[in-house]
Amino acid sequence: MIRLISIFVGLGFAAAAFWSFGNGVVGVINDGMGEETAEYALHEKPIGPAGGFSFDGPLGKWDYAQLQRGYQVYKEVCASCHSLKFVAFRNLGELGYSEEEVAAEAASDRWLVPGINPDTGEVTTRPGRPTDQIPGPYANDVQAAAANNNAIPPDLSLMAKARADGSNYIYSLISGYGMLDSEQRAEFPEFETPSGLYFNKYFPNVNIAMAPPINAAGQVSYTDGTDATINQMSADVAAFLTWTAEPSLVKRKQTGWPVIGFLLFATILAYLSKKQIWAGLKPKKK
Repeated sequence: MIRLISIFVGLGFAAAAFWSFGNGVVGVINDGMGEETAEYALHEKPIGPAGGFSFDGPLGKWDYAQLQRGYQVYKEVCASCHSLKFVAFRNLGELGYSEEEVAAEAASDRWLVPGINPDTGEVTTRPGRPTDQIPGPYANDVQAAAANNNAIPPDLSLMAKARADGSNYIYSLISGYGMLDSEQRAEFPEFETPSGLYFNKYFPNVNIAMAPPINAAGQVSYTDGTDATINQMSADVAAFLTWTAEPSLVKRKQTGWPVIGFLLFATILAYLSKKQIWAGLKPKKK
């Protein structure tokens, strides 16, 4: 009797699983056959800068001059809205800055770190130290939402890992603002970007609340004299945000090659050992 009940229970679970699978397949088919929306048709996959990034590929390396330029773009453009809460000033030493330069950057008027007045106990601000995290522009999400039409700007520390194809996504998003061309307008005459949003073909629903952060060449004056075009600034800050998300990216790639070499050597050694051990044994004929 117990076996019979178990069989029926198992059949019930199997039937439920097949029913769920069938509903899922039907839903996917129906979604695929649905009418294509303008947002879906206008959205494009991200592309990288011409020539790609220096850290692309198995032999990629950081371009420290580019990372420093990217930090400058973040500081002068992005930091007015976006935080970088998982990066400390001391981490900037990995970009090639000296200890004196890091200390001077942390203590500059650009950055004020929250603190407590030891005499009154009141909340105040103080110059930063190398051990401090880079402070964000807002005290909390309420203040951030109030300053950005109820849209809270995301933290950028891990953005390159939080988005698919992160480096290219950031580059494309920053440089991808614009308007519909004549062919797109003719195909989707009813499409409009709502008030308060901006058209960006690389954003998933092509309408984004963030205004174009980089909208003119020369918006940042690079200290190394590099021509600050929109594409250049977009690529530089995308590279910098890739570093903030994966500072050990290049080191992992460099470590991988010796590991692969060791594994190949160990495999060859194991094969030769097997041949030596079993050399004197021959399979018996049936």
